Amino acid sequence: MSGHSKWSTIKRKKAVVDAARGKVFTRIAKELTIAARTGGGDDSTNPRLRTAIASAKAANMPTANIERAIKKGTGDLEGVMIEEIVYEGYGPGGVALMMEVATDNRNRTVSDIRHILSKNGGNLANAGAVAWMFDTKGVVQVIAEGVDEDELLMIALESGAEDMSNEGDYFEILCAPSDLNAVNEAVEAAGYTVEVAQIQQIPNNFTEVSTEDLPRVVQLMEILDDYDDMQKLSASVNFTDEMLEGLE
Repeated sequence: MSGHSKWSTIKRKKAVVDAARGKVFTRIAKELTIAARTGGGDDSTNPRLRTAIASAKAANMPTANIERAIKKGTGDLEGVMIEEIVYEGYGPGGVALMMEVATDNRNRTVSDIRHILSKNGGNLANAGAVAWMFDTKGVVQVIAEGVDEDELLMIALESGAEDMSNEGDYFEILCAPSDLNAVNEAVEAAGYTVEVAQIQQIPNNFTEVSTEDLPRVVQLMEILDDYDDMQKLSASVNFTDEMLEGLE
């Protein structure tokens, strides 16, 4: 399943992650607020909040921002009501898309996503149409510099991980959602730098994408990923190094 993570590599090559750090913080803040609202502000009894805090720390989000987002969720600070919605759809070439959004205006968001898809060779699908093609997994990405791969793999497996792949400038560890915090804490305790710690939809079936459709798929994913309400985006594309080279 490691091919899915090449989407992260594409974003790195295009400098999307660093350029959009403010957007990253906004997304994490929404997750912190929702987690606190649904499960309370105590991360010791709220696994989802604990995971969100881990993601915030991995992204170097300031502590004050983390605390403010949590207080909005618990009602200690005033804030707008944010709703979670998962949309399913298709992109060029029949690529399946899972789009997780957090919005304060459901009607606006679904209209925007439908417009983005239709304008870029895709369409919105009914609930359940593509969800079967994805598994929910905990994902931990570790910066590769200075990492002993064998040691990291041993630590990951001993803490509950299912798999680990070398993605070049980072290692990606997959685990069950319930094991995400344990794996993240074990990796950090060993002195390694965690860049991402979150729950994601990982494709278990891949769609063959033609050379003609690939740039259109990537363009659509970039537009969707840049949409303000988008929290997480997954696609049934097994990006390969050869594909990436063709886009450069």
